[in-house]
Amino acid sequence: MRANKAMEKQQNSLPLHVSHVKKSSLIINRSLVLLHFTSLAFLVYYRVSYFFQVSNARAAPLLPWLLVFAAELLLSFQWLLGIAYRWRPISRTVFPERLPEADQLPGIDVFICTADPTKEPTVEVMNTVLSAMALDYPPEKLHVYLSDDGGASITLLENDDVDSGNAAFIVEREKIKEKYTEFKERVTRATEKWGLENEGISRRSRDHPSVVEVIGESDNEAANQEQQINNKMPLLVYVAREKRPSHPHNFKAGALNVLLRVSGVMSNSPYILMLDCDMYCNDPTSARQAMCFHIDPKISSSLAFVQFPQKFHNISQDDIYDSQLRYIFWSLWYGMDGLKGPIVSGTNFYMKRGALYSVSMQEGIDLTELKNSFGPSNEFLKSLRQNSKPSRYDNDSSSTLLQESKFLASCAYESNSKWGEKVGFMYHSLVEDYFTGFKQLHCKGWRSVYLNPERPQFLGTSTTNLNDSLVQGTRWSSGLVQVAISKYCPLIYGPPRMSLLESMAYADLGMFPLLNCLPLWCFATVPQLCLLHGIPLYPEVSSSSFPIFVFVFLSALSKHLYEVLSTGGSIKIWRNEQRIWMIRAVTCQLYGSLNAIMHKLGLAEASFSATNKVADDEQVKLYGMGKFDFRTSKMFLAPLVTIILLNIAAFVCGAIRSTIITGDWDKMFVQISLSFYVLVMNYAIIEGMIVRKDNGRIPPSVTLSSALLSGIFLPLVSIILRH
Repeated sequence: MRANKAMEKQQNSLPLHVSHVKKSSLIINRSLVLLHFTSLAFLVYYRVSYFFQVSNARAAPLLPWLLVFAAELLLSFQWLLGIAYRWRPISRTVFPERLPEADQLPGIDVFICTADPTKEPTVEVMNTVLSAMALDYPPEKLHVYLSDDGGASITLLENDDVDSGNAAFIVEREKIKEKYTEFKERVTRATEKWGLENEGISRRSRDHPSVVEVIGESDNEAANQEQQINNKMPLLVYVAREKRPSHPHNFKAGALNVLLRVSGVMSNSPYILMLDCDMYCNDPTSARQAMCFHIDPKISSSLAFVQFPQKFHNISQDDIYDSQLRYIFWSLWYGMDGLKGPIVSGTNFYMKRGALYSVSMQEGIDLTELKNSFGPSNEFLKSLRQNSKPSRYDNDSSSTLLQESKFLASCAYESNSKWGEKVGFMYHSLVEDYFTGFKQLHCKGWRSVYLNPERPQFLGTSTTNLNDSLVQGTRWSSGLVQVAISKYCPLIYGPPRMSLLESMAYADLGMFPLLNCLPLWCFATVPQLCLLHGIPLYPEVSSSSFPIFVFVFLSALSKHLYEVLSTGGSIKIWRNEQRIWMIRAVTCQLYGSLNAIMHKLGLAEASFSATNKVADDEQVKLYGMGKFDFRTSKMFLAPLVTIILLNIAAFVCGAIRSTIITGDWDKMFVQISLSFYVLVMNYAIIEGMIVRKDNGRIPPSVTLSSALLSGIFLPLVSIILRH
């Protein structure tokens, strides 16, 4: 007996998790920071010395020199902000086998969000629901909520099938594959039957009443009780919040806040797992791994969430669109975890419910004040007082709770409350995850942790064509810049509330669309235009300042190459990431930034479009072959083609002028090399313009119109440069 108690005590004293400082990365990163900072200081000195020269002795006109200098300063500022990620990267290991018994584990509510069945296939949504219900966790402590923001009846219909089939999945394990195949075919037939016309769905998604339904519940109370006892199934609830054209719905953040309220009165688990509709649970142990942090008494009181990386099952070996977001999940988040933790990343995180409420109901707090914050529902206010989830949903309370839940999911419920302002997920940004993590959590002293086990805990579907990648990038860029240019700018709002390094990390994420698009547009056009007119903007090869620019350029490239190789990537991945970085900067990041600025000025409304997850066979084939699919908007193609045409002209004409006509190649060497680098890295665009004949090529009409636009633009630039 004593031996058993001693063994139990020893097991309880063992840590549930450990962290490891990446010392090799720390040393390399800080050494590179020192070298790069020194070279940037010399570069700035070279540029500033221009202004102390006599006007007629200057090699270049003032305007292009200022533009290039401003671009260099912006990229240098972005690099400075990025130091925060590289200061102290750490990784973590968990020991779920050391967790207490199942009856001592806390409850978990799973939130799954879907918005548009035409872009988010119902089969994938059901896969995610099934995988969440199959987590390795006590089923009586697991509750799954599906938010259908499109209000599509096909989603509700197939959720009924999910519940009815699960008992067979559990009891008859040998028939799982057969049952799943039947289920998938049933969903496909139902989808075809309903037709899912885009116009009809779009209309219903903006105008429908609230629907809350417990899936699998029948009118027979005895049958329901018997099913719960025999099957021990997790609770599955379908939620479609009310939407009216006259009421703002606040996109995904609004849907999540409805789930917070509905789940609060039905299960009120202290922890929440957030999943996108296509992000299924690949490893059923993720909940237990997250609990290794959440129930650790040393950090539990200050821990808001545990973030897992987003990984995808449809990524090709070359990943030409950087769809796996390698830089974020294999580099940045380790660095942020060494500060106070990564940001909320949209999906795959286990959140403490209380962290989103800001306040809890304590004795003596004025009821009116609570209703001003959380709304008028007394049932929901009662849930704030409970430290653990209430009794499991049962039939005695089902009718009352369903009516209350529909009220909580109504349009008018949030009126005159602080939802989205001080309570729940934050509004006023298309990237509610970033804004919530910053303003609602980290600025209030909460911390987070990042866990990236060897086996992917979750797997989703990523974008595999250029159009979807750029549309998604535009939305993200707009949301990030919305925060960056607001009163909640991380560099202003952050420092009094968090460490300087953490503020820098948030600022780098929020400002990177602006800090990317402006300098890259400059570097893709200004040096090339000056090259066409024989105007040098960089030191000649024989100058003592020439090695400074060479070192800065090679230092930036080598830093990126090191990060790619150290995370298991290849030189081809490095090249592809360089290319898509340039493409996104001059297209979606520019348009997203402009949209945010126009929204700030009241000239445009924020809009949200769900990322398309429907696979097109031809697009998938091109992606697998490593070929770009240029079937996208002319708004995206025109800037790319125009820049490539300009660089072709600059490289050819500049090389001929400098080597044959004037012989001043040493003065123009950097600009010639820059044009050559742009062309080599973006050969896929040249190939799409000239070589390819398939459906994924760049339409000749776009190339022709871009050439005409360049022909009109160049004479105007010549006039400006001459004066």
